[in-house]
Amino acid sequence: MKIALISTYELGRQPFGLVSPAAWLREAGHQVNCIDLTRQSLDETLICETQLIAIYLPMHTATRLAAKLIPNLREKNPQARICCYGLYAPMNADYLRSLGVEKLIGGEFERELVNWASGAASESPSNVTSTERLQFLVPDRIDLPVIEKYAHLVLPDGGYRVVGSTEASRGCKHLCRHCPIVPVYKGLFRIVGRDVVMEDVRRQIAAGAQHISFGDPDFFNGIRHALELIEEFHREFPAATYDVTIKIEHLRKHEDLLAKLRDTGCLFVISAVESVDDSVLAALDKGHTRADFLYVSQKFRELGMTLHPTFVPFTPWTTMDGYLDLLNVLQQEQLIENVAPVQLGIRLLIPEGSRILELEEVRRSVGPFDAESLVYPWKSADPRLDSLSEKIQSIAAAADSAKWPRTKTFEGIWKMAHTIAGLPVPALRLSSCRPVPFLSEPWYCCAEPTKDQLVSLAIAGTPRPARAAIATESFI
Repeated sequence: MKIALISTYELGRQPFGLVSPAAWLREAGHQVNCIDLTRQSLDETLICETQLIAIYLPMHTATRLAAKLIPNLREKNPQARICCYGLYAPMNADYLRSLGVEKLIGGEFERELVNWASGAASESPSNVTSTERLQFLVPDRIDLPVIEKYAHLVLPDGGYRVVGSTEASRGCKHLCRHCPIVPVYKGLFRIVGRDVVMEDVRRQIAAGAQHISFGDPDFFNGIRHALELIEEFHREFPAATYDVTIKIEHLRKHEDLLAKLRDTGCLFVISAVESVDDSVLAALDKGHTRADFLYVSQKFRELGMTLHPTFVPFTPWTTMDGYLDLLNVLQQEQLIENVAPVQLGIRLLIPEGSRILELEEVRRSVGPFDAESLVYPWKSADPRLDSLSEKIQSIAAAADSAKWPRTKTFEGIWKMAHTIAGLPVPALRLSSCRPVPFLSEPWYCCAEPTKDQLVSLAIAGTPRPARAAIATESFI
């Protein structure tokens, strides 16, 4: 069977959601072509000759882009059968089926994709979510663009390193209300075998990678697995570095292990802080408090480590004073360089199935579900906040295009926020800001694509500058 696996967006990394099922499908005897539309054009001839098309939907942006792409694919090849898989496939089943998608797979998708391709799933439901324990295969990256064409690591001295990426686990044992993982995995997580992860790392380092970005939702979900992996990683590749994503809750609980991360080559840790307002953190059920975040931030400074906090600053509970407080905390904690400016304009995204909808106050305030946008729309009680969010997104986009330093961008956001609040603009204390290592494409789960990007992809399937998209939701 001739199969095309398509990714429309995956955080500037080679999509694990393509290279892992590609290995399974090829082992089963299928002819597979992987297409990453952030780095490749859509090969119309290939699509016309393909019998099965499977589109990877790990996040909101990928799903929005796929929804614009699917009619184009059906026009070029009306006979092709189409499947969507990943976190956002089962969450948006009705809408995707209305576009002509035959099969929807959530959770652990590799075996289900093989069954679908072989015809073994013909009698199974069209919407399947699996959390079975799989014996993963080493990802097959052979037909994707070389890793040099993906996001790279920017160093404080202005240099850079080539970045590879992999996953050591999927799912999450936590139940944060706004997280898109929760409706699918419901508190479960699944381990990718250490031998598989290490072989994937070896191949990428042999291909030129100098830094590995682990894409796990929370690297410390399986603490023993994580420690054994980084110890083996460092023994085999002492000159290589890596980054991971870990909840504030776990960084606090396992603070005795932070030095181990540092000493095995961890250049920075990403953590979805989301807010510094305890009432917002409680509504999101994040599992940490403002005090926990400040403690972890201080601990990282003491250990000489770099923390990259991510945020969802605009929520139904955000106040103008609360937003200004967030900016002030970043200044006081010397974290201005650590936060990608796009993070400061993010609005909470409420997709179908979100646990946020468990809260009666949210159900009362959201509008009807918008199938095309794939969200329940909401507005701030203070209209100034909606305006501020839009203006900050514009500042961040302009800064990205002009390659402004983060301090300059933060100054623009600081001034804009105080001006819209009707307050004098206090002086910023920037003398303590120090450059930190970061990935050239800022980390976030879901990004709201611009209208031009959606139209461009739908018409031509051309590569998009994904890093210019506006982020709208955090991952964990």
